[in-house]
Amino acid sequence: MKIIDNILLEELTESAKQNPRLRMNLNLHNSLEDKVQRLLNALEPGTNLPIHRHLHSDETYILIRGSLKVLIYNDLRDLVKEFELSNHAGRYGVSIPIGTWHTIEVLESGTVIFEIKEGPYTPLSPDDII
Repeated sequence: MKIIDNILLEELTESAKQNPRLRMNLNLHNSLEDKVQRLLNALEPGTNLPIHRHLHSDETYILIRGSLKVLIYNDLRDLVKEFELSNHAGRYGVSIPIGTWHTIEVLESGTVIFEIKEGPYTPLSPDDII
């Protein structure tokens, strides 16, 4: 059992700040083979998450704290939608359909999301990253 509290979120955020990628995840699933991949992802401003898509699963983000911008692209790689997830905006999560090109921009230090994807874990192929 894992208790998700301020202590855990602060430890995860501190790890993200120390990581050169400016992000750190904590898997809540037991194995990369699990049918559901559940994780906390601490993200800091400046982290570089390339535009990508998942061809095997929808992806859901639920904001735990902080704020971020979600950017959605069409198959021609044109930006078609962007919106903020934050308490201030009154938007707390998004379910991104399978095959949708997307990325995020972290707006606030200490941002943490709960991320859910179908498993097993499948690394992105070069064709799925812009």
